[in-house]
Amino acid sequence: MNLHLIETLGDELFNALQGRRSLPPLTQRHPEIQLEDAYRISLRFLQRREQLGERVVGKKIGVTSEAVQQMLNVHQPDFGFLTNRMQVPDASDVSLLAYRLVQPRAEGEIAFILGEDLTGTDITADDVLAATEYVAPCFEIVDSRIENWQIRIQDTVADNASCGVFTLGPQRVDPREINLAQVQLKLFKNGEPAGSGLGSAVQGHPCAAVAWLANTLGRLGIPFRKGEIILSGALAPLVPVAAGDQVSLTLSGIGESSLRFVE
Repeated sequence: MNLHLIETLGDELFNALQGRRSLPPLTQRHPEIQLEDAYRISLRFLQRREQLGERVVGKKIGVTSEAVQQMLNVHQPDFGFLTNRMQVPDASDVSLLAYRLVQPRAEGEIAFILGEDLTGTDITADDVLAATEYVAPCFEIVDSRIENWQIRIQDTVADNASCGVFTLGPQRVDPREINLAQVQLKLFKNGEPAGSGLGSAVQGHPCAAVAWLANTLGRLGIPFRKGEIILSGALAPLVPVAAGDQVSLTLSGIGESSLRFVE
């Protein structure tokens, strides 16, 4: 795929974000798009955001659990970048308008905050555990700039892994002191149970998911840096949210988080 088309599609996604609207699937209009093309489109999308003053504070892996893969009909993980403007305070009101959210869905995750760099293409789950300073409860609010979530893997990678905003709960836990695979998520929407899952839902172990992401980005020349926030993937199916909704979660042994949504 030529550079002009890559930049054009990256600009389309950026303009869709700025205009709070969605686009027909990229893969429908350009079926020749490969995963490497999608990644380059996402970099153009990111570049446009950085030109407005946003800065990268971490990375995310998505579509890791079987439940989410079945829901979205995407059968391999995606990956994207987190910027400072995408982070919202825990227990806060999230304005759909201010954050330009179009079709948001909430997912509960374990966030990793790195105490050391991770570079290369042969990183293991043990390496991830050793490099992690702490883990925290996390809500990621995913949002697609693709109409009606009609995504293939190339669409979501190009669209920065369908990321909207995220928050970290206040707790900070040493991951070496708990069994991350056995951490249990309980998710609530407007006070009612909305989903549950275990840490093992993400590729068998959250550290394995983070290692996959580190190696995938490592092959593209993108390292993990000390201090970065790494989102390891949803432990339960995504929950659609709209103005007026409130979501909360608990992660056993880690903590809790909540958000409210307003227009």
